[in-house]
Amino acid sequence: MSLVLGIDSSTQSTKALLVDADSGEIVEERRAGHPDATEVDPREWLKALDDAAGPLLSRAQAVAVGGQQHGMVALDDTGTPVRNALLWNDTRSARTAQDLVEELGGPAAAAERTGSVHVASITSAKLRWMKDTEPENAARTHRVVLPHDWLNHHLDAAGGWFTDRGDASGTGYFSPRHNGWDDELQRHALGHDFAVPAIATTPFAAMGETREGGVIAPGTGDNMAAALGLGLTEGDVSLSVGTSGVAAMVSNKVPLDPSGAVNGFADATGRWLPLACTLNASRILDFGCSILAVGYDELSEMAMESAPGANGAVFIPYLDGERTPNRPDATGSFHGLTRSTTRNDMARAIIEGLVCSLADAVGFVEDASGSQANRILLIGGGSKSPAVRALAPAVLGKPIELPVEREYVALGAARQAAWALSGSQEPPAWNVGTTTVLEADHTPHVLEQYRDYRG
Repeated sequence: MSLVLGIDSSTQSTKALLVDADSGEIVEERRAGHPDATEVDPREWLKALDDAAGPLLSRAQAVAVGGQQHGMVALDDTGTPVRNALLWNDTRSARTAQDLVEELGGPAAAAERTGSVHVASITSAKLRWMKDTEPENAARTHRVVLPHDWLNHHLDAAGGWFTDRGDASGTGYFSPRHNGWDDELQRHALGHDFAVPAIATTPFAAMGETREGGVIAPGTGDNMAAALGLGLTEGDVSLSVGTSGVAAMVSNKVPLDPSGAVNGFADATGRWLPLACTLNASRILDFGCSILAVGYDELSEMAMESAPGANGAVFIPYLDGERTPNRPDATGSFHGLTRSTTRNDMARAIIEGLVCSLADAVGFVEDASGSQANRILLIGGGSKSPAVRALAPAVLGKPIELPVEREYVALGAARQAAWALSGSQEPPAWNVGTTTVLEADHTPHVLEQYRDYRG
């Protein structure tokens, strides 16, 4: 039996799955936590990688990493970080993102050139922020990589620097037209040239070798890995409720959205992955539990005791600012509260706010793709909430599929590793299990009420 290792280096932790390359059966799973911050010393991720994946590497014939997108890992000419990495959810670069868009000629021109309209999350906006506010660090920066590229380098016995088009497409200096780096955009962001990883020429390329002799696949961004793990085909949408909320649709054409709501990312198979990402998702549930002093199960039970629309109470869940829509300085807000508003209504409004935010993301992706979703698959830690499962099909007005609970980013990375190990033209066909179909009566007034206050 050939074994492959899939690694998910997310905002919160590193997860490692040892998987049978032929069947996709999970043999062993390990994890290690990350610091809870929006800027992190990237060497902390190496420690977590060694803790979670290290004991499994000797058993793996191939390995791949799915990593959090956009994180700025800036290195000097010795390969040492010049500062802490800025994560995707660090919003201090919101102003510089606007600057870059204006300098490129406006939103439509930015989308045409880079695939996306810059927001604070995009790597090039973070580079410009460093240039403007930390010029000494910017001047010392010799190489810029993303979190998954940094881990690839650590795993590779030869210390190579390599990536894939999926993760590269989220930097703001990748050209969808040329399907590769745009060095002019690199200079535009940081003010000078810098080294970048080599982009794999095929999604199943063998890019390196571990010290234990295993093949290293290109790896990819976490959203691309999740799509690969779920086995999404054209028109399928994954709706992930993790630290962020993500709606991503597999497409055969380059999506260019001048509104900025949708990022025109590449996927991990040679296609494209139009994607809308919210900054706030599962932490909205954390917030609800905190202000109502209840656990997750009780929050769901309370929400289901209230009526659709929460008797007029509406929660706009932009607790940490927001990326989709692009409102980095926004805060969360309650509306429509009266003397008769109950704790159950507030619980319902909080979860409806989360689901409505996700519905916005799905709608943006459908608009950018010019087609309705064939299927919507609900994943991520927040999808465990009974109330989220109950309200999602009601708010979105269509059936929602709930896949078997698995770590789909790590599983997608493992599938890419198995693909690189086989060298075949298509990834292995793994059975990820039967999905549960969630259905409910449509409640369109909930989303209408939410959008009236969201503006």
